[in-house]
Amino acid sequence: MKRKNDTNGRNSLQPQKNNRPEAPADIKQAVLSILKENPGTQWSRKDLRKRLRMEGFFIDRKESRELMGLLLKEGKVVQTLEGRYQWRSPAARKRNRRPSSVITGTISTTSQGFAFVLVDDEDSDEEIFIPPRRTGKALHGDRVEVVVYAVRPGKRREGEVRRVIERARTTFVGILHKEHSYYYVEPDNHKIPVDFLVDAADLNGARPGDKVVVELVEWPSEQINPIGRIITVLGRPGDHDAEMKGIIAEFQLPEAFPPEVIKAAEALPDTIPPKEIARRRDLRDVPTFTIDPAVAKDFDDAVSIRPLEKGWWEVGVHIADVSHYVRPGSVLDKEAARRATSVYLVDRVIPMLPERLSNEICSLNPHEDKLTFSAVFEINENGKVRDYWLGRTVIRSDRRFTYEEAQKVIESGQGEYARELRTLNAIAGALRQKRFREGAVSFETPEVYFELDENGAPIAVHLKERKEAHLLIEDLMLLANRTVARFLQDKQWDGEQAFFAFRFHDVPPEEKMETFRRIAAQFGYEVDVSSPEKFAASLNRVMKQVEGRPEQYLLQTLAVRSMAKAFYTTRHSRHYGLAFSHYTHFTSPIRRYPDVIVHRLLDHYLRKGNTSPPWKRSEIEKILAHASRMEVQAEEAERAGIKLKQVEFMKDRIGETFDAIISGVTEWGIYVETTDTHCEGLVHIDSMTDDVYIFDPDNFLLVGMHKRLQYRLGDRVRVRLVGVDPARRHINFEIAKKKK
Repeated sequence: MKRKNDTNGRNSLQPQKNNRPEAPADIKQAVLSILKENPGTQWSRKDLRKRLRMEGFFIDRKESRELMGLLLKEGKVVQTLEGRYQWRSPAARKRNRRPSSVITGTISTTSQGFAFVLVDDEDSDEEIFIPPRRTGKALHGDRVEVVVYAVRPGKRREGEVRRVIERARTTFVGILHKEHSYYYVEPDNHKIPVDFLVDAADLNGARPGDKVVVELVEWPSEQINPIGRIITVLGRPGDHDAEMKGIIAEFQLPEAFPPEVIKAAEALPDTIPPKEIARRRDLRDVPTFTIDPAVAKDFDDAVSIRPLEKGWWEVGVHIADVSHYVRPGSVLDKEAARRATSVYLVDRVIPMLPERLSNEICSLNPHEDKLTFSAVFEINENGKVRDYWLGRTVIRSDRRFTYEEAQKVIESGQGEYARELRTLNAIAGALRQKRFREGAVSFETPEVYFELDENGAPIAVHLKERKEAHLLIEDLMLLANRTVARFLQDKQWDGEQAFFAFRFHDVPPEEKMETFRRIAAQFGYEVDVSSPEKFAASLNRVMKQVEGRPEQYLLQTLAVRSMAKAFYTTRHSRHYGLAFSHYTHFTSPIRRYPDVIVHRLLDHYLRKGNTSPPWKRSEIEKILAHASRMEVQAEEAERAGIKLKQVEFMKDRIGETFDAIISGVTEWGIYVETTDTHCEGLVHIDSMTDDVYIFDPDNFLLVGMHKRLQYRLGDRVRVRLVGVDPARRHINFEIAKKKK
């Protein structure tokens, strides 16, 4: 049974205190000699085991982990940011670390045992390194109090968790095991390096081998493992539905709406009162249509177009007026704020709003009168806007296009609304070119989608294609979002009393730009990182050059990863990726709660001018911060769902070989992504038996000590599928064709 800081062995099932045995003196001395003779070298445990074998000593993974933990505790070695080990001189040991301060922050743990704590101070982005065995009883995501030790100038600050202030979560997904008479749950999440002991009376009907949700009940101070109780049995590992339910539980996604929320949604009227139409601009006679994926069930945006004089057009972007139905403080509003976003898993959607709202009342279905919030532009085909209007409207969609249908009309010039669609496409193209000239980053976010059978099992996997019809809608939505943000920012608001909700995207971190530059250089592409603006221009050039090449998907993915994370805030901020000085989210209130906030604030300022809104800025900022966190959580859940379906898709192909590209290099092996199915898996270093491979983190490669073979990020390899683990969402490969 796995235990945090446990050294008592898998056969010792009783919860015990952490009494660490001494390592054999000869092996311990051999490790110290290796480190002392190479004082500037950083060693992984894997590298040390290999070196020890060369000197006649044999030690397994567990023993090496325990030994290095002992040496860390004795202060004879130090551990680097990457979890590697280095000699610590006696002089350094004499400068014993002294507590210099106490801070609070959020802990992020790793599967290697060490952790980082992001300091709470919003003006600081410092992370405190927490060595293994100093994380206390903290788990990934917890808010903790940390004692920070004094270090020499220029060195990274280290600390020790003193106490847990607030748990990030108390429920965890894992597999129930039984060893002798003891039950325990091993979490699926590798960042939770501790098992939960479960009393037989708290199994809730679960059997060993079941996938379950366990709740943390208590964690006695003298005990290594926490005590838990099983609250939900999800099913057997590997079952489609059980695994998807596991993802929902792992990311704490809400499924069923509370009864009072459903009741409130059902009570909303189907019809629009004439007096409400009279208060709005009536655009029902303007040619209007929606363009969405074929599988879409809710339509929160529509576009309209009609000619004006001398080459000018009136183009409308119409957004479902969710804020008309979801009133501040109502049960519908509180539930939407709690969820903050819809989550789009591979085989299901977890919506922000009940279906009565998202698919019926608010959805801009064809041939139905709908209440909307609109941005209406006077614009020409060169993308020049001479005037615009913002306000509440009523529309009637004439046609529902799928992306494929709209694309066919754009390409052929034939079909319903051919003139309107081709004109909108020309306008969107002009807006796009202008955005790139102003420094926007041009790259696609590569996405895969699955064909599923009636049981939810994947039968094919494809890359999503983005053509002109997709870009047309995207560019018009960007225009509306930017215009709403500029309208509010251009007003002369009264200091801090007036505020709005913006979407902030910072410049990329320097280290991420440099990492991308080095990786791109391995493929022969030049990237200028001397400034964020030059990086954007280089990125645009590289993204054009890689089109159709084998490395396209990898470099597109790495380009996305090089970007800073966007978030919501009331403070006016630029958007680096779009090269906009003002930006907000106005166009998706059915699936994003910040858009509902934007509609409310915009309506207030349109009606009341510069007067302060009836909500406190601090309250809105708190809501937006929550929405930013939920957005990240949704993205992680969606990625987990994709990974699960990739594993399920590959499980019947064990033994087959695939062309792949190395997408990651670590000390424990190389990650590869198959070029046809875009499924990522690990080639573990233990399976690479043709040489002893050492990890070179500076150059993103593994290099053989004897034959000097190199496996580098971006290399093309031939791999064989050797196993899958649906419960952990892991795919394991081995090298099928050795490199020359």
